[in-house]
Amino acid sequence: MLSTDTKKTIIFRNYLILMGTLAMLITGLGGLFENPDRLGQKDRLENYGRFVSGVVVNQANKIRR
Repeated sequence: MLSTDTKKTIIFRNYLILMGTLAMLITGLGGLFENPDRLGQKDRLENYGRFVSGVVVNQANKIRR
């Protein structure tokens, strides 16, 4: 019974470490994309996303025919 509690504690600890790491990573990436120096890059990424979605729709229409 003692080993089960220890395993649960280790799993819980690893889960907390993972969630904390992900929270810091997401916060850092959000700040990176909201940086005023990177607004031009953000616009390029958005335009590229529109282009890719247009290509995907075009290919789906060709496959459907």
